[in-house]
Amino acid sequence: MKKFVQENFTIIVLVIALLGFLKSCGDTREISKVRKEMTEQEKRFEVKIQIEGLKSEKRAIQASDRKILDVQRQTQIDEEVKKLEQTIK
Repeated sequence: MKKFVQENFTIIVLVIALLGFLKSCGDTREISKVRKEMTEQEKRFEVKIQIEGLKSEKRAIQASDRKILDVQRQTQIDEEVKKLEQTIK
């Protein structure tokens, strides 16, 4: 066995390197797919965070006693939430 390995060492190394190279070819495509999915998920997550922030601002406005000036801001918040929700879909 030792003699066989010594005689065919270069071929064995080349075969192992070729197998490793062929295995890694598919990994690049999968990694790029995963990256694309991750960026899409990050964008959706950021939009959801913005929506929740606007909703909490609206709840804070509704909890306060100032009604006249804040009605306009509440309608602005509703419009912004609708726009953001449409971007998610």
